[in-house]
Amino acid sequence: MELTCWLLLALVHVTPALALFAPSLLTRLYGVDPGGSLFLLMQHRAALFLVVLLICVWSAFDPAPRRLASVAVALSMVSFLVLYAMHGMPADLRQIAIADLIALPALGYVLWRSFAPA
Repeated sequence: MELTCWLLLALVHVTPALALFAPSLLTRLYGVDPGGSLFLLMQHRAALFLVVLLICVWSAFDPAPRRLASVAVALSMVSFLVLYAMHGMPADLRQIAIADLIALPALGYVLWRSFAPA
């Protein structure tokens, strides 16, 4: 079950991470025009999502990083959902919010397993 949850969390971060290697995804996913400072910032964001993706995959197969990984993934997902709600739930970001909401039970499970007494 834990393996499945970590891999689901990794899956949620695949598309935003791919934008690092396929910058045109930034325009398609977020409507960001190439060439500007915001585009550069979004590329950097894609690199950070690649980090989140990699720590999810790593944690799927190795228990050592799971505590830190679960906190990092929780901060990423929950902070987005909170900000999304605070900004009136913009329609153009709804799919991202839905993906994060679908993954919340998996996140809750890995957090519980990561911090449960042995």
